[in-house]
Amino acid sequence: MSRARSGSRIAGAPVSWGIIEIPDWGHQMPAERVLREAASLGMTALEAGPEGFLPEEASAVSDLLSKYGLKLVGGFVPAVLHVPDLRERELARVGERARFFAAAGAAVLVLAADTETKDYEEVAELDEGGWETLFDSLKRVEEVCDRHGLEVSLHPHYGTVIERDYQVKRFLEGSGMGLCFDTGHLVIGGSDPVEIVDIAGDRINHVHLKDVDHAVTERLGARELSFKEATQKGAFRPLGDGDVDVGAVVDRLESSGYSGWYVLEQDTVVEAEPNEGEGPVVEIRRSLEDLRGRLK
Repeated sequence: MSRARSGSRIAGAPVSWGIIEIPDWGHQMPAERVLREAASLGMTALEAGPEGFLPEEASAVSDLLSKYGLKLVGGFVPAVLHVPDLRERELARVGERARFFAAAGAAVLVLAADTETKDYEEVAELDEGGWETLFDSLKRVEEVCDRHGLEVSLHPHYGTVIERDYQVKRFLEGSGMGLCFDTGHLVIGGSDPVEIVDIAGDRINHVHLKDVDHAVTERLGARELSFKEATQKGAFRPLGDGDVDVGAVVDRLESSGYSGWYVLEQDTVVEAEPNEGEGPVVEIRRSLEDLRGRLK
């Protein structure tokens, strides 16, 4: 299991500042401001965010993060792994990102089993052949990451081939890969996060902690809203303000022996550059204080 080696076990995610790989999402705040605000909150680590957010050279990433007293936890990599004709290309890309993350000092690659779209709006259903191809591909991803000294953690995610509750459980039955436990995306897909903690056990090697407004996420899961529309309507909330039983989740994870990172993620859309002290940092601070209280 990936362990938070020093200081806080709480890391930040650029998506909490509105930084995301989806085209036309909103204003993308500059990296220097995001890192400065994360450090001002007392965070010690950050996920990488989408390609292009941090410098292209791994050494430059390490230098930039260390300027703010931060280190790299890992990064999110969507890849199409259930389509045989695309697999070699996608595995090569995973290998490139694994090499980059390892060189920048990260410990985990967070993998999403993507569809062939870029906006996470497709509903994907795999046939048996698709599942077999996916499971074989996941083994190869583990081999790639192992060569670079990285753990890999599969992220159930809205708009991917592992979104719905039955898909999460099929993944857990058919693969031995670690699980990125994302409370928000599990709820969107119809899962009970506490049940998934019990089922997955020590397979959970990375945590994305979100709170959500269930009335909005139900509409998102039913495709009545797009991912961006749901986010703009407040689908993702500061910890303790939504409908996820965050306390029960954290208690269950801690009692099960989880000792890795809790990555705070509150997906948001930023319309314009906020004034200093305003914008996403306000709600990120609230989530951070909530989680620090629970971990004590």
